[in-house]
Amino acid sequence: MQRLTIKFFLLAMVAATLPASVYAAKKIVSGAVWLDDRGQPIQAHGGGITKVGDTYYWFGEDRAQGLDPTRKYVACYASKDLVHWKFRNLVIHISDPENFGPHWILERPKVFHNPVSGKYVMYMHIDGPLNGHGYGLARVGVAVSDKVDGDYTYLKSFRPLDHESRDIGQFIDDDGTAYLIFEDRPFGFRIAKLSSDYLSIEKEVVLIPQHMEGGALVHYQGLYYAIGSGLTGWSPNANNYAVATSLEGPWSEFKDIAPPETKTYGSQSTLLLKVVGDKTTSVIFMGDIWNPKQLWDSRYLWMPLEIGDGKLWLPEPKPWSIHVKTGTVTVDK
Repeated sequence: MQRLTIKFFLLAMVAATLPASVYAAKKIVSGAVWLDDRGQPIQAHGGGITKVGDTYYWFGEDRAQGLDPTRKYVACYASKDLVHWKFRNLVIHISDPENFGPHWILERPKVFHNPVSGKYVMYMHIDGPLNGHGYGLARVGVAVSDKVDGDYTYLKSFRPLDHESRDIGQFIDDDGTAYLIFEDRPFGFRIAKLSSDYLSIEKEVVLIPQHMEGGALVHYQGLYYAIGSGLTGWSPNANNYAVATSLEGPWSEFKDIAPPETKTYGSQSTLLLKVVGDKTTSVIFMGDIWNPKQLWDSRYLWMPLEIGDGKLWLPEPKPWSIHVKTGTVTVDK
């Protein structure tokens, strides 16, 4: 194991032994146990963030111990500063909605706010055995709610544009257009525009013929940056990025976002969060540090990216803070 990886995991181990009051302080510590306002570990794995007014809502898979194994759960947390998180609701807590079978899967929930209907639309990866294969269904599910943190009603599942879809990601462009990112195992990494009501796909924008999952996008200073991870299951790998002047491409070759020997510091991408302040704009890499033997104890890696002029880099994880009003970040030395 390389020096950087050892240093990061030592940081995570030390952070995990600190008292809860540390997590209620002013810094984000990757690899630590993040506690909500109830003092319970945050369960928002494979998640996404939707901002409403001055509040960030974080949605993710709830993998807590003791949950009914026949149901799948999505938790919602709220924060005004990206550091202190209040538990709001188990917005999804459903049993098998379409007779998929006892081993059906719900992963990577992402919520969009539709400006026309006013509804909140959740997309999720729906999967399960098909002809004996554990991830054979390869579909997206759709659920809606009138409130961002309300109970979501499951509507349907489908294969977007009749393509396989496993890991999904969300992207809202600066003009407000909403897109779904999905991994189509036979072909690559697809970006598709949502319909006007967000309940289906209007059209495909581009197929990037790179076999990647954990897809995430950001539009920053006139360029689009796409991030994804390799197909190594729960095991971390060296996440990569590509750049384009438009979503349609052409896209550049993919490059490492961090020293490849660190395997993205043990994490996998799930979202690129752009925080637009009145002084600067920061882009935060959101990743999951999966623990497949104890999914309930999977952790999070969030770090501000070094980004601009077609280059993107994930620095070594260190404690850091952000001022969401100004957009400025401060990273410990």
